[in-house]
Amino acid sequence: MKITSVWVHAIKLPLKRPFIIAYASYEDMPSIIVKVETDNGLVGLGEAVPDQNVTGETWESTYTMLVHNLAPVVIGENPFDIERIHEKMNQAVWGVPAAKAAIDIACYDLMGKAAGQPVYHFLGGKYHTTLSFPYVLSILEPEVMAAEARQAVAAGYGSIKIKVGADLQTDIQRIRAVRQAVGPSVGLRVDANQGWENRANSLLVLQQIEDCHIDWMEQPVLADDLDALAEIRRQTTIPIMVDEGLHGTKEMREVITKKAADKVNIKLMKSGGIYPALKLVNQAEMAGMECQIGSMLESSIGSAAGAHLSLAKKNIISNELAGPAIISRDVAQLMVHGSQIVVSDQPGLGVELDEAVLADITERSEQVIGAKRQPV
Repeated sequence: MKITSVWVHAIKLPLKRPFIIAYASYEDMPSIIVKVETDNGLVGLGEAVPDQNVTGETWESTYTMLVHNLAPVVIGENPFDIERIHEKMNQAVWGVPAAKAAIDIACYDLMGKAAGQPVYHFLGGKYHTTLSFPYVLSILEPEVMAAEARQAVAAGYGSIKIKVGADLQTDIQRIRAVRQAVGPSVGLRVDANQGWENRANSLLVLQQIEDCHIDWMEQPVLADDLDALAEIRRQTTIPIMVDEGLHGTKEMREVITKKAADKVNIKLMKSGGIYPALKLVNQAEMAGMECQIGSMLESSIGSAAGAHLSLAKKNIISNELAGPAIISRDVAQLMVHGSQIVVSDQPGLGVELDEAVLADITERSEQVIGAKRQPV
């Protein structure tokens, strides 16, 4: 089996509600969908959701990188040769993990389809029997967040994730209001997305919410300040999770050496896909650190890839694959029941592309055949 062509589609996924975090606000989610075609007629689906504040990539740059740099070097390759494919992509260009994740995910989809097996069988088999994700609250006024959290719990969500990082005192009010609204038995996770910036600000907030029984605090400080994250971890009883500060194996070694976090948030878009993410899971397990599979609000394609990985690994104890629940018009349909993800046992990722929706929301597309490309 050889890759013969790669289709690259630049789309914008409409959202049911605005997604507001510390450094950005989204009315829709820019995404790149790839279709990798092979000489035996199979098509693998992949997705890139870049973030210029996290991965250093934009929607526009990711499209260009896939068309001009990455797709051409995988033409003629066997999707099963995933280490070779990553090496060829790494030789072609440094970094750009979201762009590489699109190719990686499509290759795993092809492996599964060629073998007649779901992707999780390539990752360790089915360890977990169920997958659930939290309801994610954007940054809003405390009373609005509290009311939305109450509605989410009434709808069956067992865990709430609060986005904060806009203002320290208001963030404290947000966290306390949500905890009061949902009661003591609902899981509560807090994510500042680097918004508290430094150790002093972070400790100021954490000291005032220790009685709120937070499951964990995610990335309170700037991504490159692992020393501050380690100091915060030593001075709070709340478990600390690293997110933006972790991309690949180099950062994981530093997190482990510095004892900078209790848990790690692995995102396929930060690591470069399933294959590199597996290395991070193994590193974390050796260090006794639990993992979460996070999300950039991918469509059902990227979310399915994260779900297969989450299902297969004992050390992945949570996920935040909420994209399909927030996207109002998806290009595929990952099966979601309330807060539960149902991973298909069909070959590959187990999701089918809705070509009509893809065509309708595509803003630009090209097909790469060898060194050639065909604008559409």
